[in-house]
Amino acid sequence: MRLKDKVALISGAARGLKGEVMGIGGAAAWLFAQEGARLVLADLDEERGEATAAQLRASDAEAVFVKLDATNAVDWQHAVSLAVQAFGRLDVLVNSAGTTHSHSVEGLDLQDWNAQMDVHAKSVFLGMKHSVPAMLESGGGSIVNISSMAGIIAVSSAAYAAGKGASRILTKAAALQYAKDGIRVNSVHPGWTDTPLARSTMHHIMTDGSGDTRAQRVPLGRLGRAGEIARAVLFLASDEASYITGAELVIDGGVTAQ
Repeated sequence: MRLKDKVALISGAARGLKGEVMGIGGAAAWLFAQEGARLVLADLDEERGEATAAQLRASDAEAVFVKLDATNAVDWQHAVSLAVQAFGRLDVLVNSAGTTHSHSVEGLDLQDWNAQMDVHAKSVFLGMKHSVPAMLESGGGSIVNISSMAGIIAVSSAAYAAGKGASRILTKAAALQYAKDGIRVNSVHPGWTDTPLARSTMHHIMTDGSGDTRAQRVPLGRLGRAGEIARAVLFLASDEASYITGAELVIDGGVTAQ
């Protein structure tokens, strides 16, 4: 029970339905529940978010859902307030909301650039800004920001990589600012992972996650799974990582080692 008595707010958590391919936020929600956390699932997708929360409650977890546009400050204020009202405190924030985009620099228009920076940088800032006061009231906490290996090495998706790179360095700045307050802030950098978001943009991926030629570029020979990323998120959220802050944990099957 590594998160016993802790309250966790997870953005991008709607894709957590049993029997379906899960997103990282959804997979993390199930692991957190197994380890005793009380959960606030946040996402734009109300239908799947409510259904995921219902499945968790049916498994004896304490879970509620709140609609969240992660780029909207008022939505973040509401989500944090709901966590405190429902469970009395906030201990863990997982910034897992995301989209994807694959244009080159010259192929980008300003709207697409802003959208990627909003969802991958602004949303992380807003999540931390509005969660930190509640964590201070709780005596500390852990923030885990889901970045990407694209925030460390160059990829062709210029705006996506820029947003993920921004979240990486923002994580380190926040870690330094709040270390004295007992709030740890770390980032997780997944490589190519079989998630609903990935499948929505790569139609050649089969229903079992195969068919993606990028697997040939991964030293471990396959795509990652959401549950594998979620286990790292769980570790950083728990007290087992009590001396880890400002770190970046890469989970990419060896891609960035090449």
